[in-house]
Amino acid sequence: MARKVVARAPVRLDFAGGWTDVSPYTHDIGGEVVNLAINKYATATLEVDDDGILSVSYTCEVPVGSGLGTTGAINVALMGAIKALEIDDDGRSVLAEQAFQFESLLGNKGGRQDQWAASHGGWNHLMFMQDSVEEMPLSPISSSTKWLQRQLIVVNSNITHVSGDLHKKIWERYDAGDEEVKEGLMAIRLAARGMAKAVQQDRRDELIHALNEVCRGVDLLDKGLHEPFLGVLDPLLSSKDVLAWKALGAGGGGCAMLLCNLGRRDAVEAACEAAGWTLVDWAPDMDGLTITSS
Repeated sequence: MARKVVARAPVRLDFAGGWTDVSPYTHDIGGEVVNLAINKYATATLEVDDDGILSVSYTCEVPVGSGLGTTGAINVALMGAIKALEIDDDGRSVLAEQAFQFESLLGNKGGRQDQWAASHGGWNHLMFMQDSVEEMPLSPISSSTKWLQRQLIVVNSNITHVSGDLHKKIWERYDAGDEEVKEGLMAIRLAARGMAKAVQQDRRDELIHALNEVCRGVDLLDKGLHEPFLGVLDPLLSSKDVLAWKALGAGGGGCAMLLCNLGRRDAVEAACEAAGWTLVDWAPDMDGLTITSS
């Protein structure tokens, strides 16, 4: 009998801590990340026809290399389609780890945050210790998420990048004992702790501070990671139309999120579109991986 399985997994916005979920940092220090799954999806479809011939295909609503964790979401969806099981929270974590290991076999050097966001959905506060992931409690009050939906815009610079290539250069410097890289990674890690508190308690001042600390840390890793965005963002920051921002994913292109000042969202969007950037409509995804079978 023919069968069709469709698995759908969301991409994510990484608010703070990205880079610290990657080995060897997870083994040396331990990483920490806060992210939010959003309503842009990777979808994998597995079909078996009446003759037993199997085919698998996938699509993604945002481009690979956009900084939204697309590869992780694609692999979670593929694993979900192959497994085609009802999964509880423990099962989601197992599947996320399988997707990470599959990606590692393909040679992509990255962390585990993307797979956990794609499988679990919603807000995630994750601790990375060696090769394990601990899911920390995080339940932001609704006003915090609603404020972000009003004031936070996501833009795509349409400059693609390969995150593994960006990671390689930074981790070579880390292995060589580069003090700026170490300081940058620690700033990014500590910003995740502040971000968790900020969204949990709707502390908007602390959220802005956490974003600024992430930017400071990334600049210590490599100023080039922010370079593609600065021509557009520097005037918006100087005018305080944008209160804080963050490159999404590894940086060096792809997407960024901009926290707009009150009443300035339209002006910021217009400036981004004039620069050739694409606006990405977003809302939280609270479901994570979903699987349907027929």
